[in-house]
Amino acid sequence: MPETPDAALAATFDPELDRVAWIFRDHGGTDFGYLAWHFRRFKETKRIFEETHERRGQRVLDVGAHWLHQALLYAQDGYRVTAADFPITIENPAVKSLAAAHGIERISYEDLEAPTAFSAIPDGTFDVILFTEIIEHITFNPVAMWKEMYRLLAPGGVIVVTTPNYYSVKGRAWGFRRTLHGYGSALPVEEILRVPTYGPHWKEFSLRELWVYFSLLSPDFKIHKAIYVDDYYAGPKISAILRFFERKFPVLQRNLHIEVTLPSKEKGIVIAPTF
Repeated sequence: MPETPDAALAATFDPELDRVAWIFRDHGGTDFGYLAWHFRRFKETKRIFEETHERRGQRVLDVGAHWLHQALLYAQDGYRVTAADFPITIENPAVKSLAAAHGIERISYEDLEAPTAFSAIPDGTFDVILFTEIIEHITFNPVAMWKEMYRLLAPGGVIVVTTPNYYSVKGRAWGFRRTLHGYGSALPVEEILRVPTYGPHWKEFSLRELWVYFSLLSPDFKIHKAIYVDDYYAGPKISAILRFFERKFPVLQRNLHIEVTLPSKEKGIVIAPTF
């Protein structure tokens, strides 16, 4: 695969990686290191989603689509994909070339806190919103953003959220009181939806917190699937003892995957910032 950060590392990933990397090469290149590191995550997230959802014909919004690594996999399987990200990636000539070749629409946004970039899109346009490895980076109050995501999602649609697990055996040291109550790091979710902060990667969630997060946003949101996922990445290996506990107790696995459905639109986003 061209320009991988380490040949041995690349060899541990899905054999399809090389085929996909050449597609990007043919359109002017990409961040091949990022593609190699995250490819298993893209594939596994899609596989888990497709276990219980229709595979083809769905209208997908990929928020934080970066270089279209994930978007391409969905587009190749018949999904109608719209990719959204900052101009530095979404307006890149290589990204534009690949998007045009695979029928991927592009949206460039400057600020998700005031998501005006989506305002021209009709209500209920998307069946699926991919929000993968994004929620832990949000440093602004997210209520206005979720109002827009709610508006864009069709009744019966689903939001797919993935994020690191605070209780991962590879994670940071846990706080006893947080562990006792099932909380993740940093602010509790009740405050996240009311208080802004400005750290770059400041929040890691527990599975319980994600349930609370979307329940607070709207009673219309229903948790369809909430699971722990084994390590996507092929980084440094943990000891055999830690690996044993990680496999025996899913709560210690590295990643969280949650699917939030919207069976009907009745109440809307009910929480409001208080600052």
